[in-house]
Amino acid sequence: MDTVPRIRAARWADKDPVAVLIADALHPSPLAAWLVPDPAQRRRILADVLVIWVEHAMFFGDIYLTDDVTAATVGFHRYRPIPPPANYGIRLADSAGPNAGRFDILEQTLSLRRPTEPHYHLAFLAVQPEAQRTGRGTAMLAHHRSRIDRVDLPSWTDTVNAQDLYARYGYTPRPTITLPNGPAIDPMRRDPDPGDDAWPLNTTRPTTTSRQQDIAI
Repeated sequence: MDTVPRIRAARWADKDPVAVLIADALHPSPLAAWLVPDPAQRRRILADVLVIWVEHAMFFGDIYLTDDVTAATVGFHRYRPIPPPANYGIRLADSAGPNAGRFDILEQTLSLRRPTEPHYHLAFLAVQPEAQRTGRGTAMLAHHRSRIDRVDLPSWTDTVNAQDLYARYGYTPRPTITLPNGPAIDPMRRDPDPGDDAWPLNTTRPTTTSRQQDIAI
């Protein structure tokens, strides 16, 4: 039986390893191929873009990871509006080059669907491919749930092929998002009280869009 390493809060020195971890977990997915069609550049570009958001979470959210840096969660405290990353347009163009437009489409699409109510935004849950099926994803979600229950707010995430895992921790599916000529992403929500399904819908946002950052893997 695998033993999950201790889970701890991330330090500034962890930002690059966490970005690489998420990039490695995302790399085999159809979403990664849609974002960066060139397989030779895909992992590097993903990691370079992701480090922007990992840094941002250190100022406007939280990051937890295992001691061996094989699993991590990255979340944002959307208890009130938060700004975009500093110089995001310039940094995105520098990191993604001609692929920047796709990252922008993804971010705009997910932002439009995200709730306007105060909530915790679980942007990423990632496990190194070699460490998957060892209980790390389950342990990270259990750790996440224990923290979220203390703030008594809804939680929101966008998943790629992980609905069953999140459902075991109280998340319920929302309407699927299909990217233009691309893959589907499944938003999910979790109410602070799993017995209460009365969280208001985001009626100020369109229910369908044509246009990430924030996916949970």
